[in-house]
Amino acid sequence: MKINVLFASCILALTSFSAAAQQQRQQLQALQNVDTIAVPILAETPTFYNHNYVFKARLDSIQKMVPLSYNEHVQKYIDIYSGRKDMMGKMLGLSEYYFPVFEKALKYYNIPEEIKYLPVIESAMNAHAVSRVGATGLWQFMFATAKDYGLNMDNFVDERKDPVQASYAAAAYFKDAYQELGDWLLAIAAYNCGMGNVKRAIIKADSHDFWEIRPYLPLETRNYVPAFIAALYVMKCSGQHQITAQQSPFVKNTDTIHVNRFVSLAQLSAALNIEENALCSLNPAYKKKIVNGTEDEPKRIVIPKVNMAQFAEIYEVLNNTELEVNQNVYLASNDDRRRMKKKIVAKPAAAISYHKVAPGQTLSAIANKYNVEVQDIKVWNSLKSSSIVPGQKLKIHNPESEKRKLSAHKG
Repeated sequence: MKINVLFASCILALTSFSAAAQQQRQQLQALQNVDTIAVPILAETPTFYNHNYVFKARLDSIQKMVPLSYNEHVQKYIDIYSGRKDMMGKMLGLSEYYFPVFEKALKYYNIPEEIKYLPVIESAMNAHAVSRVGATGLWQFMFATAKDYGLNMDNFVDERKDPVQASYAAAAYFKDAYQELGDWLLAIAAYNCGMGNVKRAIIKADSHDFWEIRPYLPLETRNYVPAFIAALYVMKCSGQHQITAQQSPFVKNTDTIHVNRFVSLAQLSAALNIEENALCSLNPAYKKKIVNGTEDEPKRIVIPKVNMAQFAEIYEVLNNTELEVNQNVYLASNDDRRRMKKKIVAKPAAAISYHKVAPGQTLSAIANKYNVEVQDIKVWNSLKSSSIVPGQKLKIHNPESEKRKLSAHKG
């Protein structure tokens, strides 16, 4: 008998979902579809009167790899965030669920753990946050940058909203930014305004010190770095500011399964006997509440730990339930909310794309899928052997693009 579901663990441990469904549903609905909370823009203070040596000492005590400077700009944001006790209490609660995800991705790329506090000011740790200019998800990726870092956006998924995928993409960005700029505060600034703006500011100031180049940066970025330092401080020193962690709306004990067929989150939530909204909140990337797994690209579903009595119903949904849905996948060409209402001219496929290796895939199977040669894939990715691992991203050159280049060269 063919089993179409790949379980991360052979036996799902015993735990039932929280009984406080109504309260949880209200908390989750509050996290849906809200605009990003922007960093408050504050006026410059030429003279600093309220220097607080206690705050400076605390910042010094919690500093690790990222410099946690103390000055008038940081102080102003400490005043703001320490006063937002309800908001910061929610951030502390959400951090219990999200920080382990962020930490794992940051550690993979050897990025300082402190960067995990960035989503506090980017999105208020809301996976569905969308800014006024279209930046989306916990890490607020713009469409083009998300594509550059391997995130997929199509009619079924938006991986900018996937906590795991987006966290690895953000960590990869910081690796590149630090290699380019050589300073963590500059890398943080670049995450907000782009490396080009930071490099131009470095040239104008003739310095690599953030606080010296700060006047030459966009206004939002000048405030962004002090706000990050202040938010980190308030989260780490919440007790000294009478801020108490609020209960997270997310269930803590979860399992991960991979499916290679289309699965309805609504049907799965019924089998799990939990609120549909609760399951969708654990899997925020799926636009249609449908997990579009395939043999070539199995998809991940996060579920609460369940008891063995539920196993048969879950297995039925995952393996034997057919969905009447158009399974064609269309890559997004831009953010849906910003797409112009005019005739869309089809653009040629990108010269380079990225393929995420699925469990059990071989280089031969991937080469056949893209109509290229195994040796080409090895050259493009500097592979010394044919060994690949699940989750690895491979660079794939588009054969049609190569033909167009050759034709243009001959012309």
